Amino acid sequence: METRIDEIADRIFRISNYVPEANFTFNQFLVNADEPLLFHTGHQSMFTVVADAVATVTPVDRMRWITFGHVESDECGSMNEWLAAAPNATVAHGAVGCMVQVNELAARPPHPLQNGEILDLGSHRVRNIDTPHVPHGWDAHVLFEETTGTLFVGDLFTAVGKHDVLTDSDIVEPGLAGEAIFGATALTPTTAPTMRALADLDVNVLALMHGPAFTGDCSKAITGLADGYDELFRAAG
Repeated sequence: METRIDEIADRIFRISNYVPEANFTFNQFLVNADEPLLFHTGHQSMFTVVADAVATVTPVDRMRWITFGHVESDECGSMNEWLAAAPNATVAHGAVGCMVQVNELAARPPHPLQNGEILDLGSHRVRNIDTPHVPHGWDAHVLFEETTGTLFVGDLFTAVGKHDVLTDSDIVEPGLAGEAIFGATALTPTTAPTMRALADLDVNVLALMHGPAFTGDCSKAITGLADGYDELFRAAG
């Protein structure tokens, strides 16, 4: 496994783990603010390499918030390892996700994020946006870092392969190709409208979990992905 860490926006770092045998990339994101926040923990087996990468930027025991897009092993598999390593850390997840899963899974009580709630990290502000079943899971949500315009989109735009750190090239076609492979997205009447609502945000960087960090026209990319899923939903009907 190949691990690297790169700054993709002011004090926001992408920790990328490329697994050659799967031809797949797993990304976590560190907001190195006064109250540091981690979006995605990685698998339990990845804890050491992710923590070592974080430690090149800030001491692991400074971590204040552990967050993720939905409950799945690559999103939160090492959640409790992080809680053990950072005694002042709290898991913050959507209220629904806390109610149905995280209250029982986390070693310490989580903070249930309400839709639109803001975590003030000091130098950065992160807003929670509930996106149920987008891309999948009742508990799905995204986080928007308002000071840099970075949107942590989780599994949206998932693509196979090894990726550049930053790109302004098309991410819609690779994302739809990934959907054709995995079929991981919940296709409902609200899928595309939920995505299009994200396009109304003032986004400068799309932080993909399985892909590059995108710095092109983010609104256009989100709308393009929504249009693609709209077509898939109509075809399924």
